[in-house]
Amino acid sequence: MAARERRSPHHRPRLRHRHLLLLLLLPLLLLFFPLPPLSAVLLRRANSLGRRCLPLADDHRALPGQRLSFSIVTLSDEGLSGRGARGRSFRGVLAATARNKRAYAAAHGYSLAALPPGAVDPGRPPAWSKVLALRARLRRHHWLFWNDADTVVTNPGISLERILFSVIGHSDFDASPDLILTEDVNGVNAGLFFIRRSKWSERFLDTWWNHTSFVQFGSTKSGDNAALKHIVGHLSPEETQAHVRIAKMQCLFNSYPWVATWKSVHRLIFHPSTTWKGVYSDGDFMVHFAGLNDKRGWTSKVLREITPS
Repeated sequence: MAARERRSPHHRPRLRHRHLLLLLLLPLLLLFFPLPPLSAVLLRRANSLGRRCLPLADDHRALPGQRLSFSIVTLSDEGLSGRGARGRSFRGVLAATARNKRAYAAAHGYSLAALPPGAVDPGRPPAWSKVLALRARLRRHHWLFWNDADTVVTNPGISLERILFSVIGHSDFDASPDLILTEDVNGVNAGLFFIRRSKWSERFLDTWWNHTSFVQFGSTKSGDNAALKHIVGHLSPEETQAHVRIAKMQCLFNSYPWVATWKSVHRLIFHPSTTWKGVYSDGDFMVHFAGLNDKRGWTSKVLREITPS
């Protein structure tokens, strides 16, 4: 027994190193299993394996007599943003996803603004027009929920109020922060976020639009996300604490499908926690086809999966 006790301090680190090595190698090994890759199958079952995007028990009821007004805002460029990448077209995506979001909004009493291609400012890449769309509607509702067109509500039983409560921790609109974001391996993501009706939000949107040095043409990156990251990253700690919240779990409202590619495997190996927090799994509130080609195909596939037969 004494001999074992003397070996144990040196033995445990070796075991930890072996476990770490296995953890790093596992995603790569899983890639070579027969299709569908076991890695994709396991990640799609993340929630059943113990991941929790939304707390099981929370009191997200509004304050007495307070009924908040929500609007879901989205727009489509109908293929304009696909000019820099083969297969990255949004053509036909808004028509399919708008029906999904319209049903969700009607069930919960929300407004939906699904804006056509005419709402896109022709002077910039289409993604920048989200800023104008939000600025024009900010004073009409308590909260705006921006969605890129390539998103689908996959769990309509989850309300926007419950999502906000899980991030903010209370239902007092006047005491709430103004901007609710998620982040992926690249930082904060401009594809889905909440913004509150306030003077700070108006100034924030104006500042975002005026960051013209970030505008990019001719690629899949339009620069709006980079500008958002820059602005948020350069807020003072005091302003960040007062006005911005980043959800602890990306999958709370911005899940990404995991597709077995070398890039996604690399991220799984070197950023396993971030991948785990953001991968799309059965039961998630919303899926976002960020960075994927054939967006219309992905939209049809997910809609078939969640539509009762």
